[in-house]
Amino acid sequence: MLAVALAFAPVAGGAHPHMFVDADLRLEVDSEGRITAIEVTWTYDDFSSLMILEDRGLDPDGDAVLTKRELAELRGFDLEIWPEDFEGDVYLRNDEATAQIGLPQATGIAVEDAKIVASHRREVEPFPAEGTVIETYDPTFFVAYTLKSVKLPERCEAPIEPVDVEEAGRKVQELVGEVDEMTFEVMEVGHLYADKARIACAASS
Repeated sequence: MLAVALAFAPVAGGAHPHMFVDADLRLEVDSEGRITAIEVTWTYDDFSSLMILEDRGLDPDGDAVLTKRELAELRGFDLEIWPEDFEGDVYLRNDEATAQIGLPQATGIAVEDAKIVASHRREVEPFPAEGTVIETYDPTFFVAYTLKSVKLPERCEAPIEPVDVEEAGRKVQELVGEVDEMTFEVMEVGHLYADKARIACAASS
């Protein structure tokens, strides 16, 4: 995602966010009730998808149907720039602890309804599933994520709690007063706009 944000970095002076992404998550949980891996699927909005394809010189006929070669070239495009301190806009927290999530490996790429759908998998240092809160957000709110689904083993569930965007906006104003572009770049208030999901697992028999 960082690579995509950098590609759009010249955009400035307008209201945040600049990109909209639907996030679908699939978590792997071991027999001891610990999260061991997460697969993330990002579906980019149609305008961002168009800009990404144009920037990479793909889909020159503009029909949003990519050849196998073009899809192979696109695969992993959003993982190309991934500094060690970049958390991938996915956060798993349990009480005061935060899960350590490894680097991504691309697992899928497609273009559906003129939108890029890209997936990657990340190993997780074993982390307790029960009670873990899942959030996906860009700290600078350059990208607005909507958490669409969280898939878990049958014994676990994680209902999504959509963020109240208006309330988030009020909190930002309370923190900084007048809101402008620098608010998001400096204050990093993206977490206020995050959907949440809390994991609950049935006791194993």
